[in-house]
Amino acid sequence: MNTNTGTLREYRKSIQEALDDEYLRKTLDTFAVDYHASRIAAFKTMDEKEVIREIAEAKDSAISRMDELYTQFKEKAEANGVMVHRADTAEEANAIICAIAAENACKKIIKSKSMTAEETLLNPALLEKGIEVVETDLGEWIIQLRHESPTHMVLPAIHLSRNQVADVFSQTTGKKEEADISTLVKVARRELREKFATADMGISGANFAIADTGTIGICTNEGNGRLVTTLPRVQVAITGLDKLVPTLHDALRIIRVLSRNATGQNITSYVSWITGATECRLDPDERKIMHIVFVDNGRTQLAADPACKDALHCVRCGACANVCPVYRLVGGHKMGYIYIGAIGLILTYFFHGADKAKNLILNCINCGACKEVCAAGIDLPAIIQEIRCRLNESQGSPLPAKLLGMVLKDRKRFHTLLKFAKWVQKPVTAGTPFVRHLPSIFDVGQNSRALPAIVDDAFRDRWPYLCHEYTEGSRLVGLFAGCALDFLYPEQLEAALTLMHRKDCRIVFPFEQSCCGLPVQMMGQRTAAVATAKANIDAFENTGCEYVVTLCASCGSHIKHTYPLLLADDPEYSAKAESFVGRIKDFSSFAVDVLDYGEKDFAVGDDKIRDGVCYHCACHLCRGLGVTQQPRALMRAAGDYQQTAEEDTCCGFGGTYSVEFPEISSQILIKKLDRLEASGARYLVTDCPGCVMQLRGGEEKRGRKLVVQHMAEFLVARLNTKQAKE
Repeated sequence: MNTNTGTLREYRKSIQEALDDEYLRKTLDTFAVDYHASRIAAFKTMDEKEVIREIAEAKDSAISRMDELYTQFKEKAEANGVMVHRADTAEEANAIICAIAAENACKKIIKSKSMTAEETLLNPALLEKGIEVVETDLGEWIIQLRHESPTHMVLPAIHLSRNQVADVFSQTTGKKEEADISTLVKVARRELREKFATADMGISGANFAIADTGTIGICTNEGNGRLVTTLPRVQVAITGLDKLVPTLHDALRIIRVLSRNATGQNITSYVSWITGATECRLDPDERKIMHIVFVDNGRTQLAADPACKDALHCVRCGACANVCPVYRLVGGHKMGYIYIGAIGLILTYFFHGADKAKNLILNCINCGACKEVCAAGIDLPAIIQEIRCRLNESQGSPLPAKLLGMVLKDRKRFHTLLKFAKWVQKPVTAGTPFVRHLPSIFDVGQNSRALPAIVDDAFRDRWPYLCHEYTEGSRLVGLFAGCALDFLYPEQLEAALTLMHRKDCRIVFPFEQSCCGLPVQMMGQRTAAVATAKANIDAFENTGCEYVVTLCASCGSHIKHTYPLLLADDPEYSAKAESFVGRIKDFSSFAVDVLDYGEKDFAVGDDKIRDGVCYHCACHLCRGLGVTQQPRALMRAAGDYQQTAEEDTCCGFGGTYSVEFPEISSQILIKKLDRLEASGARYLVTDCPGCVMQLRGGEEKRGRKLVVQHMAEFLVARLNTKQAKE
């Protein structure tokens, strides 16, 4: 079991220990790259999104009928000679299985891999009763010998090297074992063979429990699962109520994506269906005894929670960890309690309590990669944010989060504070666009990037002098600035003004607009997030704008996806939110889809800037807004676009995340810049000022190998001025 339940300072210290493990980082990094390619190949012949949509709908229907499906399953299974139990808590489930072992005089148990058994801490409960328990999945056996918990739901020992495995096998066998993978597999087979032959009971999990036949389904990549369920005279399956499905068809639909999403395989090596007690293979004349234990442990409560119930759609593929930039650095022992990855942050809260989840839930960078690959279509980041809000409401907010919430709720107070800060910062900026001499108390973990200074004249201060230039045009467009563009990078907004006005746009900029509210939403400050949403809706309500354009992908994604949720129960603002959201457009999409920017608009021949350009696709643009092609089309039209590896992986900013977990943020940034600089390009373009802050700050520290620009800055410098004169 992971021990991430101390103070936040202790948790962060343990994270640093993981970051210092070079083998762990290299292994998880290699796996993440290989997984991405394997998954694409596995889904190549399938309409992935349609199948996932069908699974989500089917799972949603099933969890709304859990009691009904359990009753149906129990009736069918017991008609086939199986004893079915329902446990309200993890402790009750363990007690039932311990009682089954005692009733049948079982002293030796073999187990097939089961995350539900990990959840209930079944092994320690059995060991307390003096019963020998041996894991038979190779990865699970390895970590059992090391007295560890799984670091991944599908690949429990991925964090270990073959040398580490050889060492633990040597301790187990009493002789030196070679660090050769095929040899180590043979050692495991030899050592486990006797355990299979002498076991009194076999315990497995179940990927599916099919209500209309009383059948359980088990998916494994090793033959141990079938040995566990057939050799011993007593068989027990432990599974969650959420694994109940109405029919075999529902299970087969999940199987189509389960292994593809987990490891990039088309299907697992073994798919076993068990209906009724099978014969005892070691003694065919002995009566086989079979029990199935269904575990609630918070599932019923979760199913009744409208904001979070979709977490029960999870099929336990582990893909949310495979693509998580944080998991990729620190592994599952720091990115989970028992369940790991994004789904682990959520299930820990519901299955094991707020105390176990309070530190873990902070460690989400909100990049959306988990949502994009989820085999059951779960909006994992949204549920994580909801839990953060609940924890703050029940346990109180940290002081920085409280202060930020208080400030952002009041636009005038917020903007006054920023204007005051520009004077306070003077001694530490040394007349540059960066903070040069940040006091050491504030500089902890920020040594991988330079922080931007607040500009002397924010965009809203410049607008009265600019606005007269943009009062004519056939298309009325609202400009949503957000706080970073307004107070840190107003030149990016000015570049956008030039590009939009060139295409006959008339611009309005309501002064009442403020921060989009994402920072306080990420910090669990629900009241402040609602207040900022309402303020921005009010600011644009009577402008008559056909579009509201934002140059910040994070702002656009937050407004699009979160405003309707925040205001859903507000009769006055729910309809206003839908109207506002419908007008939001990111800058690159607006430039291509509405303004029709293309190669004709940019310099050609000798006037063309020939230096190569590489691209960082902001998380909230490609995943949050689903925009992928338009930015690349613009770069091809205006420059020499050079594609790089993993363009859409996170840069490590994550807003307040880079302040809360700078040690992780900086490592993600370093990896990102290494890949981008390898392209040999001169320019680096992105569509989010937060990413500009992170990447430009990193480049400033590294010696400015890449000129980091917002898409609007990149394009405006390459406009065909001859065409403009014509």
